[in-house]
Amino acid sequence: MGSDFSRRDLFKKGGVLAVGMMTPPWLASVAKADLLKAASGKSADSDTVLIVCQFSGGNDGLNTFVPHKDPEYYKNRKTVGIPASEVLDMNDGLGMHPNMTGLHELYKGGKVAVIQNVGYPNPNRSHFKSMDIWQSASPDEAYNNGWIGRHFEREMAAGDFTAISGIGLSTEKPRALMSDDASIPCFASLADIQQMVGDADSEKLLRQIQGREAKSGTATRTIQQASNTALDAMSALKTKLSTYKAVGKYPERDRFGTGFKQIAQLVATSPQTRVIYFSTGGFDTHARQATNHGNLMKGFSDSVKVFMDEMEAIGKADKVVILVFSEFGRRVAENGSAGTDHGKAGPMILIGNKVKGGVYGPNPDLQDLHQGDLRWKTDFRQVYATALDDWLGSDSEVVLGGEFEKMGLIK
Repeated sequence: MGSDFSRRDLFKKGGVLAVGMMTPPWLASVAKADLLKAASGKSADSDTVLIVCQFSGGNDGLNTFVPHKDPEYYKNRKTVGIPASEVLDMNDGLGMHPNMTGLHELYKGGKVAVIQNVGYPNPNRSHFKSMDIWQSASPDEAYNNGWIGRHFEREMAAGDFTAISGIGLSTEKPRALMSDDASIPCFASLADIQQMVGDADSEKLLRQIQGREAKSGTATRTIQQASNTALDAMSALKTKLSTYKAVGKYPERDRFGTGFKQIAQLVATSPQTRVIYFSTGGFDTHARQATNHGNLMKGFSDSVKVFMDEMEAIGKADKVVILVFSEFGRRVAENGSAGTDHGKAGPMILIGNKVKGGVYGPNPDLQDLHQGDLRWKTDFRQVYATALDDWLGSDSEVVLGGEFEKMGLIK
């Protein structure tokens, strides 16, 4: 870059990509990444993909992985408790929700790790506060941005970041993807890519409004090149997505089916993408839990199984790991509405060919509760640290602001 141009200057310009011209915010956002990318001339040296799946609302871990040999479970859950005869056996005393046949098959194949009793110090039962903590990876509020955003800031500093290194599939950008510098696009669906890039005439206009090619080495020329690089990346992704046909048959009219079908499209067509963030709600099961939670478990389990089968079919199964979390678990005792209320500790899940399958940590101790809730025994940042260091090749101590013991979850 020329001496008259700095990264700070670009960020101050916001959406300005050519002198006196305004362009769509999404283009300004992704072009920031390409400015530094072009300056460094580097590219990412790994093709592993981390898929982060967020269960919004507080998933009931006790009905996901059922301690069916513990009488305290049935004493506290006379209505919503799942009969021991119906659970899918995992190990001595623990079984999977009966609707999760797909995930259970993956578990039996050694591709699913269940981490029990996960939480953080001084847990909070507020949806918003607890989700902020999980997404920022900062119980003490030391960070305002997200843990994935900070990972990509590190990648950006090393020159290993592109406009589509990270992609979110969510109606609103989650805090986990927020960053001071690294711009991570977020779409409600992949159809939005078509709408943002538009047709050939619109794309041509976006390139033309930057004006005549500026003199080499100037700030304007650098900005022009960055915006064109961003357009190139999004346009290429749009074309590849339109030609890819899903190998598997995903559950129809199911939020997980739709989500994992789109994730499969991204993994298959976008080798530059290293993190995909997907969130879906419905887990705040205060009432009618048996039906609602059962449907969610079936949709998730069936969709993950189709997704992993598709990854096998296209030769990507060894390249993907799915990390599943929720902002908290549910209370041990059911409420008066055939549901459960906000709790504290709960399970996390890792899924993939390169995952060391099994159950990590003891089964929940239902006789040693804190204010009616499960006690946390594993800090969620230990799982993040494992994913960052052992799968993405990052530096978890830098990203998380401290050292957290890794758990040996990756082969």
